[in-house]
Amino acid sequence: MRGFLSPTLYNMSMKKQIDLIINARWVLPVVPRDILLEHYAVVIQSGKIIDVCSIAEANETYQASENIALDEHVLIPGLINLHTHAAMNLMRGLADDLPLMPWLEQHIWPAEQKLVSPNYVRDGTLLACAEMLSGGITTFNDMYFYPEAAAESSLKIGMRANLGLVVLEFPTQYANDADSYIQQGLYARDHLRDETLISFSFAPHAPYTVSDATFQRIATLAEQVNIGIHTHMHETQAEITQSEQKYGLRPLSRLANLGLLGPNLTLAHCVYLDDVEIKLLAEHGCSIAHCPSSNLKLASGIAPIAEYAKDGVNIGLGTDGAASNNRLDMFAEIRLAALLAKGQSGDATAISAHQALEMATINGAKALGLEDVVGSIEAGKFADLTAVKMSDIGMQPCYDPVSHLVYVAGREQVSHVWVNGDLKYYKPTNSAGAFSDVEPQELTDIVAKWQSKVGEFK
Repeated sequence: MRGFLSPTLYNMSMKKQIDLIINARWVLPVVPRDILLEHYAVVIQSGKIIDVCSIAEANETYQASENIALDEHVLIPGLINLHTHAAMNLMRGLADDLPLMPWLEQHIWPAEQKLVSPNYVRDGTLLACAEMLSGGITTFNDMYFYPEAAAESSLKIGMRANLGLVVLEFPTQYANDADSYIQQGLYARDHLRDETLISFSFAPHAPYTVSDATFQRIATLAEQVNIGIHTHMHETQAEITQSEQKYGLRPLSRLANLGLLGPNLTLAHCVYLDDVEIKLLAEHGCSIAHCPSSNLKLASGIAPIAEYAKDGVNIGLGTDGAASNNRLDMFAEIRLAALLAKGQSGDATAISAHQALEMATINGAKALGLEDVVGSIEAGKFADLTAVKMSDIGMQPCYDPVSHLVYVAGREQVSHVWVNGDLKYYKPTNSAGAFSDVEPQELTDIVAKWQSKVGEFK
């Protein structure tokens, strides 16, 4: 047969036909750790990575329907925001420069009581998703009301979301008591269980808003339906003091006694842990969602994550909501997490650039039970990828691309974002970025619709 084909056509016929090849100056796979690949290709078929190889090998082996050249970029796994309240984007800057409890009790909760509805959550979540996606975030771990409305927006823009099924003891527009919160959440889970981009966790708000009986019920249900648990924990010293006065226990000890500790538990903040608690989390395989910007802004404190990491606790990174950050910017969190760890510990080697990027990718995936499908650039995983342009003058000179990703790069350097191998965001050189499934005018209209309504609660 070869005599009837030209050498070029013969070589093409022998190559494996695939959907997409991304050729990058550098590929940072995250797993295996401490590796940076130069002049490498990521080969994608049906939304999954099927190979990570040199560009030369990819050219010899595969014939792609589409080839993308990223000659000035680092290709990294899509970032994972391990703790946020996405719809609260509509409250960005609402009540700044206040401590946590006055901020919540005098501003946020009253505003939510009047404003929160499916439309509010749908619009706020879409606005948040646009901000996150344009900053290289492909997965977020949410905690808010009306999860079906949140799912509608995350699916519209094409992001991966773990939706927290919120549980409280007091009534809101969403539910009346703990039982109704749980039932609403389970209904949403059943309704959305076939959506491959959506996963779930129970989200009891915090130890100071949830009873022992409710925590125990959540622990049982989470095991029965095989979903995670996501809650706030040890965010402030006042929270710990209140728990000791009411229960005679620190909040984490209380949860341990109630049987909640395990690999499916993600604890947001954990600013104040003693040595026993750190070892307890490590032994049970629990995860921490470290939110450095929010902790600083609310004057909650600085979590000693270098100590936590040294003891083997899995640490991911979260932005918290835009009402308390005020950005959903994982590049800012990565940089701040690394710098604060050094300053707090007095050790300049604490939390290396590679470790900080692990926190924003594979560690977050592990916390969500998604480490087998996302969080690193490996064959067999979904192609959730972010390209970061390294050639801007503010990025030069560059001696270590991994160091630059943590200490120099910002979300403005994100040029491409893929979820399941589909390009969901693209920012051409010297142009505004564009989403594949959402028009900018829709986002502008959302802001105009809600700004005056929310502003009444400032």
